[in-house]
Amino acid sequence: MQHLLFDNVIIAQEKLTNYLLIHKDRDDKSKFLNQAGYTIENWEILAADLRLLFMKGEPIFEDDDEYGIKYNISGLLFGPNGQTLKVKTVWLYDTRKVQTKFITLFPDKSLEI
Repeated sequence: MQHLLFDNVIIAQEKLTNYLLIHKDRDDKSKFLNQAGYTIENWEILAADLRLLFMKGEPIFEDDDEYGIKYNISGLLFGPNGQTLKVKTVWLYDTRKVQTKFITLFPDKSLEI
């Protein structure tokens, strides 16, 4: 089923620049991403690295609802400063629009290098 995910992959700039790379008082992910050198100034690098992780990773089914099919893909992000982050990413395959959207990411402490 992974082949369904490859068509029309969307990683929205706003998701990175207005959410992941901005400090938040609650559920902040920017500090985690900053450890590997990802910043709002180089959001394009994060987008490219997420796309690479998506293309190489193994999607694990999470949920199926009216919005589509949610998958998790765990793996490593090799940051611009040379640091490696273990992440779990969440993707939504929108069956109506026939596209896959990046939703979010989390540190993945269970992933072994």
